[in-house]
Amino acid sequence: MTFFWTTSTLLLSLSALIAAIICCGISWKRSGYSRPVGFLEALRLLLIIMAVITLNQPELLQEYQPEEQPSLVVLYDTSGSMRTRDVLNPDKPADPPLTREEAVAALIQNETVETPGKNETGEKSNTKSAPPPAKHAKLWEPISKRMNVLFEPFSSELANPSQGTDLNRALLNATEKHAHLRGIVLISDGDWNTGKAPNSAATTLRMKNIPVFSVGVGSEEHLPDIELAGIDAPTFGVVGKTIRIPFKILNWLPRDRDINVTLGGTRGEKIIKTVHVNGMGQLRETVNWRPQKIGEYKLSLEIPVDQTEINPENNRIEFPISIKNEALKVLIVESYPRWEYRYLRNALERDPGVEVNCLLFHPDLKGVGGGRGYLDEFPDEKNLFQYDVVFLGDVGVESNQLSLENCQHLRQLVRSHAGGLVFLPGFRGKQATLLTTELEELYPVLMDPGVVKGYGLPFPARFSLTESGRRSLLTRLELDERENESIWNNLPGFQWYAAALRAKIGSQVLATHDSESTRHGRVPLIVTRTSGTGKVLFMGTDGAWRWRKGVEDLYHYRFWGQVVRWMAYQRNMSKGEAMRLFYSPDRPEADRVMTLNANVMGTGGEPLRDGTVVVQITSPSGQVESVRLASAGEDSWGLFTGTFTPKQGGVYQLLTTCKENGAKLETTISVQGTEREQIGEPARFDVLKEISQISRGKLARIDDIQEMIDSIAQMPEPKPIIRRFRLWSNPIWGGIIILLLTIFWIGRKLVGLA
Repeated sequence: MTFFWTTSTLLLSLSALIAAIICCGISWKRSGYSRPVGFLEALRLLLIIMAVITLNQPELLQEYQPEEQPSLVVLYDTSGSMRTRDVLNPDKPADPPLTREEAVAALIQNETVETPGKNETGEKSNTKSAPPPAKHAKLWEPISKRMNVLFEPFSSELANPSQGTDLNRALLNATEKHAHLRGIVLISDGDWNTGKAPNSAATTLRMKNIPVFSVGVGSEEHLPDIELAGIDAPTFGVVGKTIRIPFKILNWLPRDRDINVTLGGTRGEKIIKTVHVNGMGQLRETVNWRPQKIGEYKLSLEIPVDQTEINPENNRIEFPISIKNEALKVLIVESYPRWEYRYLRNALERDPGVEVNCLLFHPDLKGVGGGRGYLDEFPDEKNLFQYDVVFLGDVGVESNQLSLENCQHLRQLVRSHAGGLVFLPGFRGKQATLLTTELEELYPVLMDPGVVKGYGLPFPARFSLTESGRRSLLTRLELDERENESIWNNLPGFQWYAAALRAKIGSQVLATHDSESTRHGRVPLIVTRTSGTGKVLFMGTDGAWRWRKGVEDLYHYRFWGQVVRWMAYQRNMSKGEAMRLFYSPDRPEADRVMTLNANVMGTGGEPLRDGTVVVQITSPSGQVESVRLASAGEDSWGLFTGTFTPKQGGVYQLLTTCKENGAKLETTISVQGTEREQIGEPARFDVLKEISQISRGKLARIDDIQEMIDSIAQMPEPKPIIRRFRLWSNPIWGGIIILLLTIFWIGRKLVGLA
């Protein structure tokens, strides 16, 4: 029995006891030494003694020594990053490096331990590791004499565990699974990419007095390597049209290299492009491919293995792409057959993948222009939504041109049906009237209301590409960036431009006037903007047709062809007779939210305002999930939208159905797997060091593990567990006091005392 008292509390307690004894004796004497009164006074004295004892906090202490041996858990990393080949043998540095996984395997005594995981079908299962090889026993022998050494692999709790590392959960699981844990040896490269930060678990371990001894595996710096770091290819292309496939190369070698990049899987000859990469530098380039047949392709981009690099596994990337026939529908609306209109119509009509219709409100004719591909009137709502891109020339809202209803339908084409709209103003200033309609919301620039007819120039002016314009594929007239900018600087000039003051917020300026400015800066001439699900482009001059000088159709056709395909890209992802499905981003990634959009028509061909549109999604592993698309609102005609988060990479099968019109649309989406585990990245010893410091452990490299094992073996024996029985706060003790007080009160009543 121990008490927590001080000198003052002890003197106070003794004084109270002495006073109680004197008072109880006097009271008993006054009663004539009556036996009942003597019993009550004895009971009173007992209660006072118990109260004094309680106030001095008595405790019963008992030392407890566990009968079973304490445990040391050895956690070793089995995630994907452990396949990095960067562990050198210090005794034989000339030998090829080992993977981190192989280096750890040489240290691990794989006991038969059931570890939760998932099999290839995604079902939970328990896997058992192989029995321990005898050669590992000697390494851990100094510890095994005093502790139970347990070996447990860890990675993550994802569907594919090796695709992530959760250090926090691994450490917490060890503490929850083992009762008498003396310490943890953490063998890892320190890379973590799922779960909470591991310092949270380290804090918990410190409070439980469980140190973490970290063993760092791998190199903290890049070893000599050339890596094909990634690509950004489109998900589908058009037969007969060139596809640009951007890629990135990282060179961790000290010298410059000329590298042959090979594109395979093209169902033809391989495409080889030679690029120059600086030593310890990186390069972003593109390789071009013109598919000749429709179908599903699995392309591969590959670079040769250099003799001095240590990791040949990151020199090849495969990716799927779907090649389709192109059938884009374009409508050109103009008021006067100016040169820009004539050459634009010719350029698009000669494009085999484009079907062109024209509507010409000729001021010198009673009606509209006629001929092959000409319309007699502006299309109604049903027919307008079949066009992918609409060009609006020098036209406006007038009795013999566009109506307010036409403008309303054009707005819906862009915002709700992923269509494209190109504004091509002219010197007659007709487009100024469009800014009083719903199309003002789509206009990418702010116009000067005092100069509706623009500015004429006595001498030709030129375009000046902005930084965004230099990077944009729309303005890429030549593949080489320097050559492309040189082409723009030397294009034949224009002698009229629209009075645009500045670009609106959210717009992207690709080119400006090379010399003229407003109070907001250079006059914007080529401006793009995204509105709703569609795209808008503003061309502030009517002189692009002059680009044909000396090169004929080359640059003029190329520019407008790129504009049309850029605008129509989403609309042609997947479409049927009464339904179209498109999504963003156009190259979705696992664990990233993607937006599904569907344009649905009613039985009469009109946009469906309300309905039940469901997308049934089958993942690569066979799991089925349904997403109901909701109407985008009364202001969005025929547009239904919803979100979906793919959990793994691969090809997803989508079946879109509509109850109202009975339509079905089947399509596939290729989802890129999120590569959390990067093979070839340097080890993160700083993470392991922080875990060890917080938990009062140590950090060592894999070469020094024997020294760490010896230090763990010399750890002092754990102190006996002390069990405290706090008598003063025990409810039984308090209950006894209350019971005695009750007996004392009843006894006083029985003997006739107040």
